Amino acid sequence: MQATVGNSRVSGAARAPPSKSYTHRALLAAGYADGALVRNPLDSADTRATAAAVEAFGGSEAREGDDWNVTGFDGTPSVPADVVDCANSGTTMRLVTGTAALVDGTTVLTGDESLRSRPQGPLLDAIEALGGRACSTRGNGQAPLVVDGPIEGGHVEMPGDVSSQFVTSLLMAGAATERGIDVALTTELKSAPYVDITLDVLADFGVEAEETADGYSVAGGQSYDPASSEYDVPGDFSSVSYLLAAGALAADDEVVVEGAHPSAQGDTAIVDVLDRMGADVEWRDDAGEIVVRQSALSGVTVDVADTPDLLPTLAVLGAAADGTMHITDAEHVRYKETDRVSAMAEELAELGVKTEERPDELLVHGGESELVGARVDGRGDHRLVMALAVAGLVADGETTIEGAEHVDVSFPDFFDVLEDLGADVAR
Repeated sequence: MQATVGNSRVSGAARAPPSKSYTHRALLAAGYADGALVRNPLDSADTRATAAAVEAFGGSEAREGDDWNVTGFDGTPSVPADVVDCANSGTTMRLVTGTAALVDGTTVLTGDESLRSRPQGPLLDAIEALGGRACSTRGNGQAPLVVDGPIEGGHVEMPGDVSSQFVTSLLMAGAATERGIDVALTTELKSAPYVDITLDVLADFGVEAEETADGYSVAGGQSYDPASSEYDVPGDFSSVSYLLAAGALAADDEVVVEGAHPSAQGDTAIVDVLDRMGADVEWRDDAGEIVVRQSALSGVTVDVADTPDLLPTLAVLGAAADGTMHITDAEHVRYKETDRVSAMAEELAELGVKTEERPDELLVHGGESELVGARVDGRGDHRLVMALAVAGLVADGETTIEGAEHVDVSFPDFFDVLEDLGADVAR
């Protein structure tokens, strides 16, 4: 699908979609439990992949209105009857690789072409160190993966600079092992707030896990047991970032983002970044509302070690700001659905923006650029598509985005929401 966004103004209220990160973890936690009603989840391509994986390991799932009713496998996943297809969801593959390590038998996990190019090696090595067998069929640390269990738990060392999802996977599975799992990190942990999200969800499901001096630890023999057998998913701040950016760049009066309650999500940092850039932004956290008005912005330096999903949004904000937006500590952002550092540099160049790409940095010289509408490629990456659509609001002329259907991964009605705010959108 193509989506064309014309230079336009936006105003009014929009609700943030539910958090993708929390939904993934809640669905899998409900799988580890007897079951749970997951309220207000994000229903997207990625989260459906996790729900399907829960079913593959012996659970079941069904939508009930706006909720997701999961019957779990109670800490004892069974051998899947078929290959577990994780589609395009890296979160699904990494989280359920830990589940596969609990199975008394063999599990094969795969995904689409993009997912089969993403690194999984440190997690496979960790499972091997814990007594399981885990390998890449091509011997390159990438899917398809073959995992044999069951592991009993223990101590494992692993790097933290590839993906925090490896830690999440071991913590979630570790509670169901006999001995528990202690993870010692040999390098600095990237995207640490995502592990905070995991600890938050585990606590709500009655599982005790903690940060230690050198990593994380979860005791074994625990049961997943959420209060009242229900779990409520908060709003998604990665998705909020596009709505806030749209308001800061193109609001006619103001944009109010609803459903933005405080949580452990690292991407809440977007509010602080906008404030530092000079945006007129106010977070009414008790009401779960963020109000933003169109503002003259200036480029700032932003470290995305803990907030990799914000890079596309930050790059677009920088493209429309005075001076230079300096996005640092970004090497791990190259291992997402696409190499988002290169992809944003190249697609912004199509829109007339001057950028500089370094191994772990992206510099966006908004003060030296004029945004001009053009045809750009979303690269099969939902976050690129949405960020480029926001750029289209302030580019001269029209911006046509190829592959716009990929917003289904995290914000399925994104273009409807943008249109409801007054944007000129054609699909």
